[in-house]
Amino acid sequence: MSDRSDQNDRGDQSDQGVRLQKVLATAGLGSRRACEALIAQGRVEVDGQRVTGQGLRVDPARAVIRVDGRRVPSAPGLAHLALNKPRGVVCTMNDPQGRPSLARFVADRPERLFHVGRLDTDTEGLILLTNDGELAHRLAHPSFGVLKTYLAEVPAPVRRNVGRQLRDGVTLADGPVRADRFRILDEHGDRALVEVVLHEGRKHVVRRLLAEVGHPVSRLVRTQIGPVPLGDLRAGRVRPLTLQEVGELYRLVDM
Repeated sequence: MSDRSDQNDRGDQSDQGVRLQKVLATAGLGSRRACEALIAQGRVEVDGQRVTGQGLRVDPARAVIRVDGRRVPSAPGLAHLALNKPRGVVCTMNDPQGRPSLARFVADRPERLFHVGRLDTDTEGLILLTNDGELAHRLAHPSFGVLKTYLAEVPAPVRRNVGRQLRDGVTLADGPVRADRFRILDEHGDRALVEVVLHEGRKHVVRRLLAEVGHPVSRLVRTQIGPVPLGDLRAGRVRPLTLQEVGELYRLVDM
């Protein structure tokens, strides 16, 4: 049985590429039979062309493959990960000063990973890691407007007009910043928990923004990047992104 399977795998590969259904199955969309059904139903596109036949071969490293309009990461060896960065960890893959860095959490990974954007050392929460350099670059570039969500602990009470002030825009030393969304989640005693959503990526921008309106941050956690939530991922833990999350990230940055 294994010899026949090996022969089939070799038969799927040639100078002309790899059978489309095998590429889809390898990407995690199901068995080859299930992927053949996707193709037959007209739900698969390759380089912008709808495919319904089963004989197409593609180059997984070059072809842009979409299922139901969502791009499928088909290039071999791609990694897309979510990490819950603990407080006190430097947001770099290698720190010359020997401080705890992101590398300790992915030491067992064979890929050369890039972190998408940064979090300052005292900020916790979601960091994306990938070896897709173009995706990492686009996700971090402000022109694509990928939203990031933060929870911040600040002094209470929070004035009623703070949300409007942040949405209208606040001028910092390096220029104006506007929050996309703001809401108060909880107020208890002299502390409040607020949620800030913005697409800016400047250094310490959330802390500076809230300090400027009179609410310096005592604790800050990033809870979401685009479609990817931190969820219940524990501090220091890593998880692979789902196909749906990766496809939505590609869509957000026009890849």
